[in-house]
Amino acid sequence: MPVECRIHPSTEMPDDQTLTRLRALATSLVSDVFGRWAGAPGILPISGLTAGATMAGPAFTVRTRPGDNLVVHKALDLARPGEILVIDAGGATDRAILGGLMGSYATMRGLAGLVIDGAVRDRSEMAQDAPPVFARALSHLGPYKNGPGDLRAPVSLGGVAVNDGDLIVGDENGIAVIPRDRCDEIITAAEAKRAAEEAEHAAIKAGTWDRRWIDQALTIVDAVPAR
Repeated sequence: MPVECRIHPSTEMPDDQTLTRLRALATSLVSDVFGRWAGAPGILPISGLTAGATMAGPAFTVRTRPGDNLVVHKALDLARPGEILVIDAGGATDRAILGGLMGSYATMRGLAGLVIDGAVRDRSEMAQDAPPVFARALSHLGPYKNGPGDLRAPVSLGGVAVNDGDLIVGDENGIAVIPRDRCDEIITAAEAKRAAEEAEHAAIKAGTWDRRWIDQALTIVDAVPAR
């Protein structure tokens, strides 16, 4: 008997310039300028990401029952090129939500990435054929295909709220989430922080890095030797 899959309206795709700017930013920069809370703890790169590379794109949100991938298959058919599938599978790690076949299909569909709050499998296959994949764990145990689920609805990714169309940035350190209505503000702030950090790197190499702030933030107390 068919089960319900609620599909919410799609959101506008970001422009190419926004995506280019995002790909030049590390997740740590986004996190630092956005309250240091917009990351998805425990969801780490599994495959498909070369050293120093950054994945960026708008979220196509999926909420599925833990251990079940029926609606994930439907999401792969509906997602637009350049979108990143963001799958809320409840953080369960006993069964893989997707693997090599679905990863290959995601590449054929032009997806920019796959982010799963749950487990995946077939790491080697996905490294060859899938877009960048981020997940909480690996498991060889396969999924059920019973549903139900929601597509393009609000989801939770490692405890962080994600709405369809929010911007996702992923690199070797994990995943950061940028609300789509604050995208330009946060990108601009992250670019400024990147420039500041580049200046600090130059000062380190020149031996002129200002470390006075440390003593200004501390009250130094000499310890009294024990008798």
